[in-house]
Amino acid sequence: MPHVSESEGAPNGGALESRGLEPVPDAERTGRVRELFPTWVAANISVLLLTMGAGLVVFNGLNFWQVLLVAAVAPVLSYGIVGVISIAGKRGGAPGMALSRAVFGQRGNLFPGALIWVARWGWETINAVAGAYAVLTVLDLLLGVKSNTFLIVVTLLVFVSLTFLVSGLGINALRVCSKWSTYLFGAFSVLVLAYLVADTDWSAVFAKPAGSTAMLVAGIGTIAAGGISWVPSGPDFTRYLPRTASSKGVVGSTVGGAGIVVLPMVLMGAVMAVSTPDLASAQDPVSFIGELLPMWISVPYLLIALIGMLLINSMSMYSAGFTAQTLGIKVPRAAAVSVNAVISLVFGFLLMVVASSFIGSFISFLTLLAVAFSAWIGVFGVDMLRRRSYDAAALMDTTRTSAYWYRGGFAWQAMTAWGVALVVGLLFTKVDWFAGPLASSWIGRNGLGWAATIVLAAVLYAVLPRTPEKVPVEPVPARETVSI
Repeated sequence: MPHVSESEGAPNGGALESRGLEPVPDAERTGRVRELFPTWVAANISVLLLTMGAGLVVFNGLNFWQVLLVAAVAPVLSYGIVGVISIAGKRGGAPGMALSRAVFGQRGNLFPGALIWVARWGWETINAVAGAYAVLTVLDLLLGVKSNTFLIVVTLLVFVSLTFLVSGLGINALRVCSKWSTYLFGAFSVLVLAYLVADTDWSAVFAKPAGSTAMLVAGIGTIAAGGISWVPSGPDFTRYLPRTASSKGVVGSTVGGAGIVVLPMVLMGAVMAVSTPDLASAQDPVSFIGELLPMWISVPYLLIALIGMLLINSMSMYSAGFTAQTLGIKVPRAAAVSVNAVISLVFGFLLMVVASSFIGSFISFLTLLAVAFSAWIGVFGVDMLRRRSYDAAALMDTTRTSAYWYRGGFAWQAMTAWGVALVVGLLFTKVDWFAGPLASSWIGRNGLGWAATIVLAAVLYAVLPRTPEKVPVEPVPARETVSI
């Protein structure tokens, strides 16, 4: 295991975190459960939630009370799963995709790891684009500068560069930024809510008829998909917690931090959609804020939301660096992050300049992302119920001597459950450019392909015969000879 001094690796030892995949020693686990609350607040500070809330009204046809139900249930469901999986972080002291080696095997883990790493490219691209649009909107409001290709490139480059900087510094920088952005965003969100309460035609809001139950369930799935995408990253933010940290506190802080943002943001988007229904399908998912709110609210609100989106991307890239390392990319975590930074920059440019529909691309991506991550969640979750600890040395040993080598480096039980569930989940999935043959079924119509994937993966993994862990072979001491 690579050695990292306490001053370098510990979260309280300095701004720069140099620890990589290796499990955190017990002596360095000085984190507190309450620090998770602002972390998950920051992970949801995105104006895209406003657009998604508007989509529940425009596309799903839901009324105010149905949107309220969706906004309350979705974060409890999705971030409840994030919180539960995060418990593995305090048990093993390692990032989620490193702990995943104990489940899938040293070689087998490369398959879900590669898929999750690629999926993060899309998530980081979406957030980079939203951040760039926020900058462009502020420039337009304050200076009257209109968007053009040159400005798109510049704003994307600045946003991605700042993301790379914060994520490269490590967990300490993320914690500090999360704490202060939580305070600022909370204060201005209250201000925006107060303005909406006073300025909205509430008779029109409450006069909207209810939508179908199928669209209600599908709406929960759409909003929950954002939270599902964070599940493999959950342990990354709990690995500095002591083993004795409260598991209930981990789940409660995760759900509470996410829910306190998701609920009002989705509701605000739904209310805004009544007077401006076009915002649900706008190519630019940010500029509508400048049209609906006065400048003295919209500009600072967008700037704070920009910080939030920067943090979301930084957290995602922070985890992506670990995922890249589990794939055998032998570079420091900060260097591994640079790969995702370049990819999000290129894809972001294509999405802003070439793609015809941002929100369509966003919802399609979220839907596929949820299915891709759900197969891993089902398998990893069942494994968590069976084990209470992880072998730190075996996690870092990628050779045949590792206890997690299993058969040829693969845990065939986990690989089978993951692969079958992933394929079946896609059969139930429908997006703009892809529709599985079972997408018209009840599960498909209600947008529950991701839920079916979790259940199927968990059941298969639970009933298949377990792959035994490899027992390390102790070297046989040489026979002692006696000279006469």
